Amino acid sequence: MSNIKENLETLLKEIPENVDLVAVSKTKPTEDIMEAYDYGHRIFGENKVQEMVSKWEELPKDIEWHMIGHVQRNKVKYMAPFVSLIHGVDSLKLLKEIEKQGRKQDRVIPCLLQMHIASEETKFGLDENELFSLLESEQLATFKHVFIRGLMGMATFTDDRQKIEKEFQYLKKLYDRLGNEYYQKGKVEMQVLSMGMSGDYQIAIECGSNMVRIGSSIFGERNYN
Repeated sequence: MSNIKENLETLLKEIPENVDLVAVSKTKPTEDIMEAYDYGHRIFGENKVQEMVSKWEELPKDIEWHMIGHVQRNKVKYMAPFVSLIHGVDSLKLLKEIEKQGRKQDRVIPCLLQMHIASEETKFGLDENELFSLLESEQLATFKHVFIRGLMGMATFTDDRQKIEKEFQYLKKLYDRLGNEYYQKGKVEMQVLSMGMSGDYQIAIECGSNMVRIGSSIFGERNYN
């Protein structure tokens, strides 16, 4: 058994059944993805649209492709025909473009709203006021080709476990609040809470994550050219 298959087997034993594993394959060759695919894995995450498109063209069509990186509006059209979930929606403008491209493809594109929960300014995402402004906007009510399935967030990159826990707990509380009080109907439904990566996925799962995005623990360190 290859390292990739061994790593997947180990992870899947550790991750609860109710938690989906997104294998983050960015910068990795298609051969590595096929090793995971042959083991039975079907959900892969990329952070660059062009790279995801070229892999989609080359690889089996039953793969679910998740866009986990920051999305530029002018790139949405390239992934609109096939993307299974866009994790990083952080503005109404971006949602409007996804709606436009979904309409052209005659498909509903599932999305997660990205919340800014980390202390680092470099990370993208909505704050709480922006989230509610987006969800209550008249424009969203008119969209027919986007479906908001939940929230995504990235914790601060730190060894401080308490800080990471606090950030994940905040996002889980917000997720529960939306699911319980607000948007159980129509175009918004709290089904997915995407939080946790290779360094902090165990904490994320303890805090209520049901989707984790793991790359280096499966494929090894990334190859940045």
